[in-house]
Amino acid sequence: MTEPTNPPTVPHGIPAIEAATRAPERQEPEVLVITGMSGAGRTRAASVLEDLDWFVVDNLPPMMIIPLVDLMTRAGSAVERLAVVVDVRGRQYFAELAGALGHLRAAGVQYRILFLDASDAELVRRFEAVRRPHPLQGDGRILDGIGEERRALAVIQGRADTVIDTTALSVHDLAREVRLAVGDGAADVLRVNVVAFGFKYGLPLDADHVVDVRFLANPYWITELRHLTGRDGPVRDYVLSRPGAREFVERYVSALEPVLSGYLHEEKRYATIAVGCTGGKHRSVAIAEEIATRLRAQGLRVTVTARDLGKE
Repeated sequence: MTEPTNPPTVPHGIPAIEAATRAPERQEPEVLVITGMSGAGRTRAASVLEDLDWFVVDNLPPMMIIPLVDLMTRAGSAVERLAVVVDVRGRQYFAELAGALGHLRAAGVQYRILFLDASDAELVRRFEAVRRPHPLQGDGRILDGIGEERRALAVIQGRADTVIDTTALSVHDLAREVRLAVGDGAADVLRVNVVAFGFKYGLPLDADHVVDVRFLANPYWITELRHLTGRDGPVRDYVLSRPGAREFVERYVSALEPVLSGYLHEEKRYATIAVGCTGGKHRSVAIAEEIATRLRAQGLRVTVTARDLGKE
């Protein structure tokens, strides 16, 4: 039999078969430029995008957009959606924005511009409420700074893909408008963390809801189950077979439906449900897992944490 031969190599000793393997094509990166009037809600818009897993950079000098986008497009980069907040706080650097955008367009990088605006009267009210000067007012009035900013932004506003007037919008309304503008399909998904805990170790500080399952018989008093946890089949089956256990889970999850829906409507994107028993090892863990399973079946993003496992 002929001895197998090593595959031919290319320079630097890389096997030819590996060198010929093409790297997976990266998805076209999304680039969003957020700009607009000071006080119109740029910070809130940036926070909404961060919650949607965008990589957000605030108060970026325009010419830094080019190397940042270049980093995005390199192999191995985990950033696929970039949002940069550019505004007149950059002073003389802001004048470079048009040139930076032109460079991106020439390089074939597609981008969108989101412009936030509000009436002069509303902007004055907001600046007076926070007792801060307008970044361009100098020794003049707030209105002087607003007028100068409008002149500086006139060209970029004309090029904007989306203009949001925030004059009459609440922070929740603005969040909805931003999500509509970026067209993010994950906007209506609530993230739920179900935490199993032991009452003897204290309540979880971040709990939105607390559930007490100490009404169920405790597997701790059964020798064969004492060393196991609620993640083990025998304990789970024991807990869920107790009178009222499955009925409780079913009714509790049903009761949560309008609550969680209301959270989404009010722009609350995260909720923590704490399920407690005495030590946080058996009943709470089993019930937390069952609640999580039913919530996932409704399309929610759910994680389960057993806070106090291992403390005994």
